[in-house]
Amino acid sequence: MRVAIVTVGDELLVGDTVNTNAAWLGERLHERGVDVERVTTLPDKVADIARVVNEYRAAYDAVLVTGGVGPTHDDMTMDGVAAAFGREVVESQEVLDWLEEAGGYAADDLAEGTADIPRGARLLKNPEGVAPGCVIGNVYVLPGVPTEMKAMFETVADDFAGEVKHVATVVADEPESALLDRIADLRDEFDVTVGSYPGDSVRVKIQGEEAVVEAAATWLRERVELAEVEQ
Repeated sequence: MRVAIVTVGDELLVGDTVNTNAAWLGERLHERGVDVERVTTLPDKVADIARVVNEYRAAYDAVLVTGGVGPTHDDMTMDGVAAAFGREVVESQEVLDWLEEAGGYAADDLAEGTADIPRGARLLKNPEGVAPGCVIGNVYVLPGVPTEMKAMFETVADDFAGEVKHVATVVADEPESALLDRIADLRDEFDVTVGSYPGDSVRVKIQGEEAVVEAAATWLRERVELAEVEQ
């Protein structure tokens, strides 16, 4: 399964808010064997959201959009997603019924726009808040507040599945540039995916079928200077 993540918010682009949602979703989807092939951050602009969602919904099995959901002046995501499908944003009776049942909110208690989702979209209930999410086609719209986003994702997590790859990590106490030949040999010798991530040491991540990955990790450990964490 191939997925794109779209995070929406001017505050993400200028660094006022750290984009933890993208990292968390990427990790959870990877755990489920899903290939995350795009992570894109957009401003609170309907046209930008509509353009990217329209492109990604055609290119990927699913698109996860977070942020910009709610009734305030800068919450543009529902409008952008609706525009990508050529639909209107309308007040949903299903949302109103859920808010009344779950939170005791009468329609008159709600800010204008709270119950608005794209016409024909399926409601995603918010276990941790008021703003609803929705599913339209293969696009999932989630809130931007991390606690709300995480709780809502868990209600649809079973929609996302793929082949879970076995992972082994080798931590080398050598410069990344010095490892290039051995990493190339590793790729030639074994049918695995390899990534290298430098820092105080170099973390080499090996993914694939379990027996092959473990053999590849053993092969590499025998050929590099291991960091103390590996010894």
